[in-house]
Amino acid sequence: MNIQLIKAILIGAIFSVLAVGANAQTSNTVAYKTVKVDGLDIFYREAGDPQKPTLLLLHGFPSSSHMFRELIPKLSDQFHVVAPDYPGFGYSSAPSVSEYNYTFGNLSSVVEKFVNTIGLKTFTIYVQDYGAPVGYRIAVRNPERITGLIVQNGNAYNEGLEGFWNPIRAYWEKPSEENAAKLREALKIEATKGQYINGTRNPENVSPDSYNFDQFLLDRPGNKDIQLKLFLDYRSNPPLYPQWQAYFRKYQPPTLIVWGKNDQIFVAAGAEAYKRDLKNIDFNLLDTGHFALEEDGGLIANHIRRFFGQKVVK
Repeated sequence: MNIQLIKAILIGAIFSVLAVGANAQTSNTVAYKTVKVDGLDIFYREAGDPQKPTLLLLHGFPSSSHMFRELIPKLSDQFHVVAPDYPGFGYSSAPSVSEYNYTFGNLSSVVEKFVNTIGLKTFTIYVQDYGAPVGYRIAVRNPERITGLIVQNGNAYNEGLEGFWNPIRAYWEKPSEENAAKLREALKIEATKGQYINGTRNPENVSPDSYNFDQFLLDRPGNKDIQLKLFLDYRSNPPLYPQWQAYFRKYQPPTLIVWGKNDQIFVAAGAEAYKRDLKNIDFNLLDTGHFALEEDGGLIANHIRRFFGQKVVK
């Protein structure tokens, strides 16, 4: 073998290593983007190769795509990951309640138009809390586009709604200022922090960045009125549970359950109920609370990798 050939082989090997390193770095880079949907600025986080299977991460209350800040880099080498903020949340537009009708139907419509705008064809939906009524509305309308479900404390059954919901049910029945005042307490820092640390194995595992960032956004002028509108409209979701359950039974989307079993908002019975309707289910109750990613983000990422490898057609 001559010297020139040896040099060519070595140079090729070096460039191959550099290319792999560059690709790895690119796949782990999170981009922060904004697109217009219905005249609203919709902010989203995106990472990974768009040619790989897409995960659409749908956040809960009172959070935003910020709740996925650590999960996205953990998955972006294997998946194309997209996490939008709903109107009124995170960095997306937050028009006042007199300018925009805050309903779960409208939030789901905006997210559906968002995925069309950025060109997503098929995707697995990750739902948590509010992400469930947003995502399941989209799934019912577009069953052929849904490649799977990842459910983290995202409710679709009456069994998931216990005592925590009594003040909210009272507001549904009588949306008076007296009942609204009780719910405004749920929009203060003590309650926001409680959502993150209640049910955790160790509250010190939860970064204060999580609940303080959420509270900063909740405290914006007019945002508490937005949240009260959505508290009231949540009553539109339980009547749709039978429709969502029929979707599960008919289409049998591969479903990964990663549910914080100590959650007081959506109790573990709501997770167990999915077993009635889904056959292709990977069921995991985690020893943590409502925002399970804060304490078990690495574990959940591993479950997602295993789940996709075993049960989801790429």
